[in-house]
Amino acid sequence: MTTVQEVQKRNNKAQHLRVIQVDGADYFVESEEGKICYKVSYVDEKGNCSCGDFSKNCKADPQFKCKHILAIMNSEHDFEKAHFLEKVRPKLDERFIIQVDGQDFCKYAGLLDLAHQKRLSSLDVEILQYPSEQNGMLAICKAKAQTATGDTYSDVGDACPANCNSRVAKHLIRMASTRAKARCLRDMDNIGYTALEELGDIDEVIHNEQPATAQRDKVKPFPKKIVKAEGSVSRPDNGNGTKPTDPAKDVSTTGATVNKEVKEPVKESAKDEKKTATVNRTEKKASEKSGNNGKGKAKVDTPPLMSEAQKRAVYNLSRRRGISVEELEKMTQTAYGVSLETLSTSDASSFIRQLQQSA
Repeated sequence: MTTVQEVQKRNNKAQHLRVIQVDGADYFVESEEGKICYKVSYVDEKGNCSCGDFSKNCKADPQFKCKHILAIMNSEHDFEKAHFLEKVRPKLDERFIIQVDGQDFCKYAGLLDLAHQKRLSSLDVEILQYPSEQNGMLAICKAKAQTATGDTYSDVGDACPANCNSRVAKHLIRMASTRAKARCLRDMDNIGYTALEELGDIDEVIHNEQPATAQRDKVKPFPKKIVKAEGSVSRPDNGNGTKPTDPAKDVSTTGATVNKEVKEPVKESAKDEKKTATVNRTEKKASEKSGNNGKGKAKVDTPPLMSEAQKRAVYNLSRRRGISVEELEKMTQTAYGVSLETLSTSDASSFIRQLQQSA
């Protein structure tokens, strides 16, 4: 039997114990040290505790109350309510989601991060085909992922010079391995986004060449300012250094015909005609001495202008970087001393690399 002194001793200890209510009849009571909690059920002044003291004495005394039960009785209206926390759910970090032209893509790093949240235990890659000249330099890899619960996922990935960026075309096996793992982890993570590493080039995101064509249509040619030297004889010019076929038409620097009506030219006097012929002969001799062929073109071969593919790449990169056409023109004038439309092939390649590296 429990003595009065023991009951009093337990009651004194119960005064300092912390009580947490889970629901109407279930509680948790902290130990005296505050390191653990004992689960207590208390209904209709009858309690049941998980502590050793209650388990030892409840068989001999059905009315036995340990200090944890006494703590609930003493704090019936002064206990804390338990707050249940929401379970943490695996989620793809938004930092690994990239949007290009309105489409969402995820990075391989994000897929791997989410896989570890879902307790990824192993990720293996097997090479199914090595690249060679016989198979068109096509590398094929197979990836297999397994979780801690035993679930397995597998998929394949391929890489060849035709579906890879030129910078990674020399690392086909590594690229095929990354693509295989990305596709495998997409199935494991239940992610519908295409991985950036699966794209052959960023231009694949842009639907064919329609946006690029629309961009080119918006670009207007830059007018070329013609400065006439004092005392020189004015001659009809169409803005590109060659004479127009019809002298009756006045062509402006933008290429638009201003005067379409044929007017009768004013006859020059014999003295003016002689002066004009003298000037023409002088200019022709000066042109021959300077190395020209007499037609306004230098004998030195000029470098080829940039190709249409390079021009599309420049416009696509500038649109993604938020660079206007005017800013592009200033950049080319500063770096190469020429307008954007007159960039050479080598200068265009250098300019494209500069745009790719810009933030």
